[in-house]
Amino acid sequence: MKRFKRSLLTAVAGLGLVFAAACGGGSSDTSGGSSSTDNGGDAPAAESAAPTTVTIGTASQGGTYFIYGGGLAQLLDKMGVTSNVEVTGGPVHNMQLTQIKDIDIGLVTLGPAYEGYTGTGEWTQGQKMEDIRIIFPMYDTPFHWWSLESSGVTTLEDMNGMRVGVGPAGGTSGTYLPLIHEALGLDVTPVQAGASDMTSQQMDGQLDVIGFAAGIPISAVSEVEAQRDLNFFGIDGEQRDKVIELYPFFEPFTIPAGTYGQLEEDLETIAMFNFGVVHKDMNEDFVYELVKSYHENQDLLITTHSSAEEAVPEAILKNTVLPLHPGAIRYYEEIGIELPEAVYPQ
Repeated sequence: MKRFKRSLLTAVAGLGLVFAAACGGGSSDTSGGSSSTDNGGDAPAAESAAPTTVTIGTASQGGTYFIYGGGLAQLLDKMGVTSNVEVTGGPVHNMQLTQIKDIDIGLVTLGPAYEGYTGTGEWTQGQKMEDIRIIFPMYDTPFHWWSLESSGVTTLEDMNGMRVGVGPAGGTSGTYLPLIHEALGLDVTPVQAGASDMTSQQMDGQLDVIGFAAGIPISAVSEVEAQRDLNFFGIDGEQRDKVIELYPFFEPFTIPAGTYGQLEEDLETIAMFNFGVVHKDMNEDFVYELVKSYHENQDLLITTHSSAEEAVPEAILKNTVLPLHPGAIRYYEEIGIELPEAVYPQ
């Protein structure tokens, strides 16, 4: 496993303190316990029944996570499980909340997942979230920026001296965009807020540019371009190489022309892959049935958001840094996917 040695700036220090305190004081048991250790080695403290109600940690309203969480809620309903789709700060926050069992299913990008699991992200304050287990793949999260056409801003360099919306604290955008800007030597004032709030501020003239990372198309962007003309830009060439060298959990990505009505050409940028995670104590049979339903009802998820087209079983192989839950391992082995040794719990 390749170790990512770079750490994040402290993006959610307050959340880290809450997390540290919670780790010292126990947690709820709403998720239930794994009923078997045959597929991974995770040994539950006690066998528990599958949950009848779960909480899904997503991100801000207007972003893809929140919409995707609605699709998961429909799947759970088909399984006879009640669910609550909760607005959170995003992947960083979801890692913390899943570790302390404040949510049952968290949606995360691979960067925060790795840095949280290993405790190498500065935002973790050294706390390792080693109870997190991946259960299913989702989609790539590309990073891209947009401005109002009237601003004249068409490149990252044009943003110098401007107020740039970067997404909520604790989310993939709010955590990594400031690091990208810093790595490229850009002098911008980051503004942390949810997707819907940022687009409102942009149309009111309070933000010059918005950068965001989510499954595409982002609904909040589509709402803006229905009212204003936009410029879209990404990151490529030497700038992209520099960012990937610093943060190897990024990958090159191309946003296809036509993703948005005003995006007339392919847009080169970077991305991270997304996964669903649970606590290692989640009931194994429940996880198996959820993952099975997830892949067998991909059409339902695609109806919810087109990014789910990437949620094929083979995409689970995009993770080689975090262990899978035994219930997920059982499903993927059952359908013939050869998992790497690195994803089996020790």
